[in-house]
Amino acid sequence: MAEERLGSWFGFGFCGFGQALGSSRGRQVHSPERLRVQDAGADVTSVSASWSYTAFVSRAGRVQLSGSAGGAADGCRDAWASETLLVVLRDGRGPGPGAELQAWAPGSALRGEPLWAQTVVPEAKREEGTGGETRAGPLPLLPCARAYVSPRPPFYRPLAPELRARRLELGTEHALLLDEAGQVYSWGGGRHGQLGHGTLEAELEPRLLEALQGLPMAEVAAGGWHSVCVSETGDIYIWGWNESGQLALPTRSLAEDKKTVTGEATALNEDGSEVKGPARAEDGAPDPFIAVQPFPALLDLPLGSDAVKASCGSRHTAVVTRTGELYTWGWGKYGQLGHKDTTSWDRPCRVEYFVDRQLQVMAVRCGPWNTYVYAVDKEKS
Repeated sequence: MAEERLGSWFGFGFCGFGQALGSSRGRQVHSPERLRVQDAGADVTSVSASWSYTAFVSRAGRVQLSGSAGGAADGCRDAWASETLLVVLRDGRGPGPGAELQAWAPGSALRGEPLWAQTVVPEAKREEGTGGETRAGPLPLLPCARAYVSPRPPFYRPLAPELRARRLELGTEHALLLDEAGQVYSWGGGRHGQLGHGTLEAELEPRLLEALQGLPMAEVAAGGWHSVCVSETGDIYIWGWNESGQLALPTRSLAEDKKTVTGEATALNEDGSEVKGPARAEDGAPDPFIAVQPFPALLDLPLGSDAVKASCGSRHTAVVTRTGELYTWGWGKYGQLGHKDTTSWDRPCRVEYFVDRQLQVMAVRCGPWNTYVYAVDKEKS
């Protein structure tokens, strides 16, 4: 059995409320910095970032808050942060396999009594684990896989049993669900095309994404008003709002600002050559600007790289490749793309920090305006 390689979490982007993003000097961090999380220790296993604070969960089960909200608690399995609600999954108080779901006001510092609490018992295990077993995905999907937590009332929302959810992601106005067969459902607000059904209409109930039917997906990610899926074969499908280039499609706002070809980031063509000018179609004409993409669009990464992980911020996107490289694009005002500057990009750009230091990226978690990355030292050949 291969020995587990221990790594580190890194952060970059907005930290105006003192969120742990490396040194956290100033209001923003433009390049990845190793996290320094007080009390949680170096062994952070999961990160959930809201706009003004971040929740870190350690391997020992300690949750630590950093930013506008503070506090810590032990006996935690998972945590999910939003501006209106901090949800913590804690070990159950009684015997048996159950856990207790607790919802706290973020400013409570996890002291006193939660706003509400409910015992949840895993009804079925779905997502593949390390030993061949399966387990339900992380919050906001509950361990029973038949309900999820919302930052707005009603906070506890049941799911139809036939959905057999494996993972659930929440955007600002919409939700994405990945079922155990790899099919994707979406619902909620659709005014920016974020549901992927070809219209700008809202959907009150989960609706199968017909454009991806028959293409098993492994990952889903919901941004503020855009959506991303990664297929089991490593393809990326992306749709929704493209105001800041978060879909990696040509956007007028960046072209007018002349920011798509400036800054220190390295944008690569599909063959790996460096981008020297604006994106152009096959006939040589500039690519048309796209504000809203209501259907899933296939996105190719440079060098034909396969994706394995994806995460979305409010208006930026991050993807991890099978070889452990990180690509980011979209809105970069606070350095959340990790390219040493505040440039926004409407095409995938590799974060050179990890390449230069021989680090293999294993996971990425985007907050609305920042990004957290887990990376390990590359194995020596």
